[in-house]
This record gives sequence, C-alpha cells and structure tokens, in this order.
Amino acid sequence: MAGVTFTRRTLLGVAALLPLPGCAEQATPPRSTRPPSPPPSGPPTTTTTVARHDRLAELETAYGARLGVFASGTGGTVEHRADERFAFCSSFKGIAAAAVLHRNPTAHLDTVVTYTEADLLPNATVTPRHVATGMTVRDLCDAAVRHSDGTAGNLLLRDLGGPAELTAFARELGDTVTRMDRTEPHITEATPGDPRDTTSPRAFGLDYRKIVVGDVLPGDKRAFLRDLLARNATEAGARRIRAGVPAGWTVADKTGTGGYGTIVDVGIVWPPSGAPLVVSVMSSKQAEDAEYDQAIIAEATAYVVATLT
Repeated sequence: MAGVTFTRRTLLGVAALLPLPGCAEQATPPRSTRPPSPPPSGPPTTTTTVARHDRLAELETAYGARLGVFASGTGGTVEHRADERFAFCSSFKGIAAAAVLHRNPTAHLDTVVTYTEADLLPNATVTPRHVATGMTVRDLCDAAVRHSDGTAGNLLLRDLGGPAELTAFARELGDTVTRMDRTEPHITEATPGDPRDTTSPRAFGLDYRKIVVGDVLPGDKRAFLRDLLARNATEAGARRIRAGVPAGWTVADKTGTGGYGTIVDVGIVWPPSGAPLVVSVMSSKQAEDAEYDQAIIAEATAYVVATLT
C-alpha cells in the first residue's frame, strides 16, 4: 500500500524512485550456499502516487544505500520504499517474543529450556553462561530482545515450533508480507533478491505497533515486552533510532544486522508528552561486505521525527 504524506516542514515533490539493487548482530554474516529463490508475486500493484521525501532520497545518495522508511503518528505518515523487501535479521526477535507471550499463559515464562554447546552461535553473549542449567523462557526473551543473543532467538523459535510459526503469527497480526524461513545465522545472509527471511518497513512497523501499544497482548505481557525493548542493550541500539530522537524521548526498539550492509531498527518512540510514533527504518547495499553506516538510520529517524511532530 502506498500513500501521500503532507508535512509542515517539507515541500514534497511527486516523483518515481528508481530502486537500487539490493540481521542477529554479528560482524561477518555467512555466505549463501544456494541460489536465492525467486521473489513471490507480492501484493497487487496500485496506481496511488507516492509522495517523494527529498531528504530520504539524499541520504540514499550520500550513503550509497537503499533506504526503506515507514513512520506514522498522529501528525501523519512518512513513507519511502515502505513496501520494498529487506532482510529483517535480528529484528525478528521482538516479534518472536511477542508470539511466545501470545500463545502461552504467563506461567510459561518460568519454564526452563535446556540446550547444549552445539546450539551456541558466535553472536551469543548470554546463553553460553547457562548451558549447564538451561534458561527460563523469561530469561531467553531478555537475552534475545535486549542483548540480541542469537542462540536465545533460535530457542524462542524452537519454543514456537519453528520459523514457519513466526510467519503464522505475522499473518494473525494481519501482516501478509513478512516471512521467516530459516534460523540464525542463515537469516543474516540478506542476499539481494532472496525473499527468505524478509519483511518491509511498513509490515514490521505495523507489527511492532500492534504488539507494543496495541491490544494483541494483554496488559501485563505487553508491559513485559515493552520493558525489554526499552532496555535494548546492544551497541547498535544506541547508534540508530535512539541517536535520531531528541533528548528525553523514550524508545522501545529492536535492531538487526546482516550481509550487504543491511541494518534495521524498528520500534515505537514516545515524546515526553503526546502520542507515540512508529519508526521502521531499513537499509542495505550492493556489496556483500559493505560497511555498516549506522548514521543513515539515525538521520532518517531525525527527519521523520521533525516531520511528524
């Protein structure tokens, strides 16, 4: 779905954007061992004109990246490549935690999950310390969402019944775009044109709105998830959306990082007073070993916050 956005700070021209060719937090994502599957047919084409946000197009040029943005609040909506596919990488972990919460009673958080050394991934920072004892689902949610622990993310998927169950939960949220096909570390490949383990800025932005401020989860579970997202402890978390909002704002977000310079940050931001905004920003590049320009997300966030408030 596309839309037209009117803001009080930006004079928007109408133009078509030329697409540039084309997330676990780990430094060197693995190479794909098989060719990508052909992309799905996707949603039907619409003829609605998309308003061009020149500042976001300038950021693409400046950083040599493809940039996808979906941001929405009471002040309107900002869209830029909002319906294009990007690899979601580790940003799936907030959705996975929500799915576990949604499908189980609160007492399930105290269930102990056991695992072995063979389950540990290079980007696991919390789970290696608890192999002997296992971890509760509550602590796995904390490790996956706050610390982006890859093993914890995979164990939450195992608790759900596998990647297909995360796709099924997305469908329950009304999201017809997001699909999860694999587990970490493979989801960080982010190969251009491969539809596996991808979403769109709009789809994930709306999903996060539903699980963080909507009524998908009852109040206690929603508060638990929001607290984890608000206490994001990753280095990437400090340099993306959080670096683009004014001082005093609250951010509840989940980041993701993968190959081809793919960086993602999706969440909800609250000003000191007033309604929250959904901010979903995704970026990728053409080279598999491209650098990660965290600032493109911070600058895109600063733009949408200024535009919508």
